[in-house]
Amino acid sequence: MKSLKKTRRIQIISVAAVALALSTALIGYAMRDGINFFRSPSQVLAEPPLPNEVFRIGGLVEPGSIIRGQSDTVIFRVTDGPGSVEVHYRGILPDLFSENEGMVGTGRFVDGVFQASEILAKHDETYMPREVMEALRAQGEWRGPDPQSLPEPQG
Repeated sequence: MKSLKKTRRIQIISVAAVALALSTALIGYAMRDGINFFRSPSQVLAEPPLPNEVFRIGGLVEPGSIIRGQSDTVIFRVTDGPGSVEVHYRGILPDLFSENEGMVGTGRFVDGVFQASEILAKHDETYMPREVMEALRAQGEWRGPDPQSLPEPQG
């Protein structure tokens, strides 16, 4: 009788372990495209990512770099001070997108050009994404408050 209980416990623990491993693998597989890592222009230039890797790049829009084409294609450069990367974006830019302002783009780095699929700009006069502030601060370009002392953005 005692050995039957022990066998049953081992079976239940084994099934639970297999179910946990399987669910962890499925969650990881489902999230593989949903995780975008943030990089500054200097990081992108120092260690270029693979052309099929989707990531976020952020910094300031370089003054005088915005070129609007005949269609909805826009070319500009994003910088963090020492590094500057050309960005190509096809679509409508946010209303608050302008030169010398913070932005974050999602896309791929192909042949030395960041092909953006999404562009985000600051949403009010004081907001800048924490990743952009920290990258600018690391390069000595940030002139605002310490990013660690700022509250987390809401929602």
